[in-house]
Amino acid sequence: MKVVFIAEPHSLEIKEMPAPEAGKGEVLLRVRAAGICGSDMHIYHGTNPLAKYPRIIGHEFAGEIAALGEGVEGFSVGDRVTVDPVTSCGECYACSIGRRNVCERLEVFGVHRDGGFAEYVALPASNLHKVPASWSFEKAALVEPFTIAANVLSRTECAGSDKLLIMGAGPIGQVILQAARRLGTACAVSDIVGVRLEKARRLGAELTVNPKETSLEEAIGAWTGGKGVPLIIDAVGSPDLFPSLLRMASPAGRIGLLGFSKEPSPFVQLEAVRKELSIFGSRLNRNKFPEVISWFEEGLVEPELLVSHRFPFVQAKEAMEFIQEHPSDVCKVILEF
Repeated sequence: MKVVFIAEPHSLEIKEMPAPEAGKGEVLLRVRAAGICGSDMHIYHGTNPLAKYPRIIGHEFAGEIAALGEGVEGFSVGDRVTVDPVTSCGECYACSIGRRNVCERLEVFGVHRDGGFAEYVALPASNLHKVPASWSFEKAALVEPFTIAANVLSRTECAGSDKLLIMGAGPIGQVILQAARRLGTACAVSDIVGVRLEKARRLGAELTVNPKETSLEEAIGAWTGGKGVPLIIDAVGSPDLFPSLLRMASPAGRIGLLGFSKEPSPFVQLEAVRKELSIFGSRLNRNKFPEVISWFEEGLVEPELLVSHRFPFVQAKEAMEFIQEHPSDVCKVILEF
């Protein structure tokens, strides 16, 4: 079978490897569609601090079951499924309180172990979620990025009565916007790419701000009547932005952090304490696949609006180079198998 293989940073090739077999409790998945995530780009460029090499990348993927391993129940060959890439030990403190997404022995397909940019993948049946046969494989592959939005909105207790500032209008910012608008939440979006801000407006953002052209803090002050914004979700992760987030947050406000950097951020304790701010990290998803699948089924979000380009998976390198060279034109790129 063919796989997208990264031996080390900046070294990507389409490699022939033996097809795996489904072990006990596993299924053999014939991958049909996969999304390229920013973290895949970071693994390729050597800037993802969590990745291990060599690696078959890809954690946003879907397909159909080709074979069942011993003891697998509830699935049949031919079932159309999407994949939760999070694996956990089930024994540590985080797992014991239901937060398997931050397990102390966490592994993610495509990051810590081989992932879904391959024609076939053997993986635990417990990581699969069936989707309707009427869904396209592309739609099924888009469940995973929406679970990122579901997780951070749950962590920050986003409500329809909130005003929400989303930092970044890339793919994750856009799925957060769609998921928040589902609740009726009023949203503002900040990004330095005009095309992305236009898309955010079409998706229902009340306010869009390009901080290269307009003071974001002044715009948020005007939008909130000088009260500050109750909820901020940062999908950018630029260390220099954090003090501004603290200033823009309202008293008793919440800040959700998705983007990350190894570099330290200035932290103004006075702002956090005097406003009694709550700051939440959000990583991956905590059993959010059933919830997001129901959003898709009920038409509460429009995942297809995320997709801007499609490539055959054997052109994965060309797809990544295209993303790198055309950041303003690209949202979600789908690899077709």
